[in-house]
Amino acid sequence: MQSKGKLYIVSTPIGNLNDITFRAVDILKGSHLIAAEDTRKSKILLNHYQIHTKMISYHEHNSYKKIDAIIDALNKGNNISLISDAGTPGISDPAYRLIRQAIKNKLNVVPIPGPSTFLTAVSSSGLPTDSFLFEGFLPIKKGREKKLKMLSLLDATVILYESPKRIKRTLEDILNIFGDRPTVVCKELTKIHESFFRGNLSQVISDIKNANTKGEFVILIGKNDPNVYF
Repeated sequence: MQSKGKLYIVSTPIGNLNDITFRAVDILKGSHLIAAEDTRKSKILLNHYQIHTKMISYHEHNSYKKIDAIIDALNKGNNISLISDAGTPGISDPAYRLIRQAIKNKLNVVPIPGPSTFLTAVSSSGLPTDSFLFEGFLPIKKGREKKLKMLSLLDATVILYESPKRIKRTLEDILNIFGDRPTVVCKELTKIHESFFRGNLSQVISDIKNANTKGEFVILIGKNDPNVYF
């Protein structure tokens, strides 16, 4: 009887190509197929490590169409690695849909740990890590204010992702609802233009208004505790 393949959930660098584990490289090289969120971006990583495994795309807009084909390949004994654009799959991407279907089919799902953007941010932020909530991206319109009000009541560090287009607007919205909380904004983590903005939220907003806002951002809002303010 033919054995079934394994679905590897492989963490890849969030910016610096050197931030990958030996195990991750070995798994990617040894897989029959790599399902990548963006094959063009992932090709840069694969070329860097001379990984010649065939890639297919698996992302938010085609995940439902691709799941059946990937599950079929796993059932036929093919080992498949799932990777995202950067960091750990399953964080603000559609990886969970494929993982759930693999579990339903009694397939072996194997995590290959490594970089994660929000963990990189919180670990270097200087804000408390005893309790934190990763919220990902806020709603752009509907439910945005309600979500922020709910988050403002938490006795924990709140972690958000944001795009350069909306970073200034989002910080202003947070200030209006949270008040002038201790805040850290991380920009382009592990990349050449990595930057940290720390202080009360109003000061961080002022600093970012005078900075280049190209790149990817992580926002961390501390709890309203005298010991947490910078």
